[in-house]
Amino acid sequence: MRVEFDRDACIGMFQCAAEWEAGFEVDRDAGKAVLVDGEESEDGVFVRDVPEDAELDAKFAARACPVDAIRVYDDDGEQVV
Repeated sequence: MRVEFDRDACIGMFQCAAEWEAGFEVDRDAGKAVLVDGEESEDGVFVRDVPEDAELDAKFAARACPVDAIRVYDDDGEQVV
């Protein structure tokens, strides 16, 4: 499973960090969340693999985002959230 985070779309509500503390950090200076260990795949979009023990947290983080800046994909590349 992998997660994609569109940092440009982020509005800094930080609900993702509340749902997945190990996956997202709060950057109050920028007013945006940061995907921990995320690698930029394209301009402003960060990607990382989700550890098996954090899959539920990643899904909750994506569902909690008020602007849908977080997408979760299964191992086949299908979007699940």
